[in-house]
Amino acid sequence: MFMFEDEANIVDDREDLLAILKMRFGDIPPKMIESIYDINDYDTLERLILVASNAPSLKIFIEELNEGSGSFRILGERFNPVEATHERGDKGEKE
Repeated sequence: MFMFEDEANIVDDREDLLAILKMRFGDIPPKMIESIYDINDYDTLERLILVASNAPSLKIFIEELNEGSGSFRILGERFNPVEATHERGDKGEKE
């Protein structure tokens, strides 16, 4: 892959990540958007897309975002969005 293709993929992944976060959790704090735009590692963005898709709360996503590129496991009940929805009921409350 050429360098410009890598950069295009990173830009696309940043936008995908922000779209998932907005769909799941509503408004995203500007500081978090800045943090996401500062990420230049493709693998980290891919991991965060998975986390954003599966984390039951924005709080858990933020914890993973703060882990940086060193974290790579997405396991356990803390990544079960169905369980979190069940616990909250149908109220659609945000954590």
